[in-house]
Amino acid sequence: MMSILWLRVALGCYAVGLLYTLVALTRTREVLNRIALHSAYLGMIFHLVSLTESALSSGQTALASVQNVESVLGFLIMVVFMVVFLIYHTTSPGIVVFPLVFLLTLVAATGQQPLLSPQVHRGWLFTHIALILAGYAALVLSFGASLLYLIQERSLKSKKSGGILARLPALEVIDEIGFRSLLLGFPFMTLGLIVGTVLAQARFGHVNFFDPRIFLSIMMWAVYLLLLYTRWTAGWRGRRAAYLASGAFLAAVVAWAANTIHRFV
Repeated sequence: MMSILWLRVALGCYAVGLLYTLVALTRTREVLNRIALHSAYLGMIFHLVSLTESALSSGQTALASVQNVESVLGFLIMVVFMVVFLIYHTTSPGIVVFPLVFLLTLVAATGQQPLLSPQVHRGWLFTHIALILAGYAALVLSFGASLLYLIQERSLKSKKSGGILARLPALEVIDEIGFRSLLLGFPFMTLGLIVGTVLAQARFGHVNFFDPRIFLSIMMWAVYLLLLYTRWTAGWRGRRAAYLASGAFLAAVVAWAANTIHRFV
């Protein structure tokens, strides 16, 4: 399929970003920034072409297979990363973003899986998955910013600022990126869970909240709600918010794994 070909071209472009990540950990060069960014731009273009080709050729939503879910998530993470770059002019979150996007695209480029159950209404299914993936994409950026905050804070305390650490933005900027990414992702995640509940009710006639996939998704949502609450009401910033965001991301990974394993079973 042509969609796989374009996806593998995008994978090659993302591989340049992955190389940038490995090199940036030991040395700082502006030319690497430009090369990585241009490769990311090209990768996103080919990635979008792949998703469009997949949707047009199959006549079904491009999100309907397991691999395409990983592909769309990787694409959306790159979109959010580019938005952050255009606003804050920093590529430092790429240390987290590039390896993750490369891995997701690699999984998607290995082949295609059968479509999900045809009984599910495709329009609602598309809406549910698109909202969930948009939420995950933004929340990944929130975790990346939290991780960078902890690294930057530790480097400042130890008075070590060489290599990639010298190019990290100020702690306040990193904290703001994390908070705004959280604000962006949480509504998408919430709406996605609501639509998913409606789908489950329509398909099975009831919603089993003790189903591990549903239970873990709700717990993940609750942790992110707690994170938002503590930042708004208790004024949590900096290290405490970064630790909580990291824990919330771990909960999101567990929920994602539970749903992914179920698709393969």
